[in-house]
Amino acid sequence: MIHYFFPYKYQTDKNWDDVLKEYVPIFISTKNELEYTLAVLQIIGEINDTHASLMGGNNKIVSFRGSNFAPFGVQFIEQKLVVTNYYKPELKGTSGLEIGDIITHINGRTVEFIVDSVKRYFPASNESARLRDISYHLLRSTNNSISIRYISSGQTKQKKLPLYAWSWNDVNLNEKCYKFLDGNIGYVTLATIKDKDIPLIKESFMNTKGIIIDIRNYPSAFTPFTLAPYFVSQSTPFVKFTQGNIDNPGEFTFSLGKEIPKADKTFQGKLVVIVNEITQSSGEYQSMAFRAGDNTTIIGSQTAGADGNVSEIVLPGGLKTMISGIGIYYPDGRQTQRVGIVPDIEVKPTIKGIREGRDELLEKAIEVIMKESK
Repeated sequence: MIHYFFPYKYQTDKNWDDVLKEYVPIFISTKNELEYTLAVLQIIGEINDTHASLMGGNNKIVSFRGSNFAPFGVQFIEQKLVVTNYYKPELKGTSGLEIGDIITHINGRTVEFIVDSVKRYFPASNESARLRDISYHLLRSTNNSISIRYISSGQTKQKKLPLYAWSWNDVNLNEKCYKFLDGNIGYVTLATIKDKDIPLIKESFMNTKGIIIDIRNYPSAFTPFTLAPYFVSQSTPFVKFTQGNIDNPGEFTFSLGKEIPKADKTFQGKLVVIVNEITQSSGEYQSMAFRAGDNTTIIGSQTAGADGNVSEIVLPGGLKTMISGIGIYYPDGRQTQRVGIVPDIEVKPTIKGIREGRDELLEKAIEVIMKESK
């Protein structure tokens, strides 16, 4: 499948011809379903594609990792594992950790040691996406608590951290997708955007100084041909593809790309798009569409590097994975796979900013708009 139908076979870290020889003995040595599943995860990781992971039949992995989680989210910020938000704010008092606290040890092992020992089981196009995915699982267990050591207000502390069952019901997906910010600036998050919102966004923000589109999320609607035209004054190419040939396996050829069509009205102000490692697949594709705008600046950090559609692969044992199915490139031929969306201005959150409750990327987006509008 990879040899003939993966558009990015020559962008993997290893020569794919060597991978089979390496993995035959690994698979032979597996003694049970869990070991087999972990071996599958490892070979999936060798294609260096954030789209590729176990999408089905991974019950042994779920059982092994557990279903109990900390009541807060963590991210790697300045190479440290930092508490960034509470899924369950009502449990903040019980957990005892503050936003901005740094977790250094989990069950007696350093975070760095744990990351190094598990990273081969987290397929990803780049390290930004890999650390993103690992962070979701570090404070997870089959037990009801884990032992952690952490730094809070400059002091090293240790405690048993209670864990809880978690579900998507703990995430608010009904938040309104657009609002006005101070300084006559429009803000849009693609996390909750709906097609019906787009005419309202265009009308409401027509006379603003600028618009910020936040794609630090997975978009809930597809906007390249509905909202992106609002920012171009003429039809503008933004992508081209390579596609495989099933009649001649292994052949990939460039096909005609897509254009952002010109709309009846064009926004005259500044557009700033915010991205980070959470921006993946549709999020990256839509970032490319907005980048085609007449006056667009993208800020943030490296995205997940897995753009475009996916192809499903069913594996022995009832397991499923996916791969990036077609090649996604800028009109000039620059690649997006593994590279991701490269921001025009790199901005990353800091531990100091997290502790102060600031969104430093949003602050930078506002600064870019206000500077241009003077």
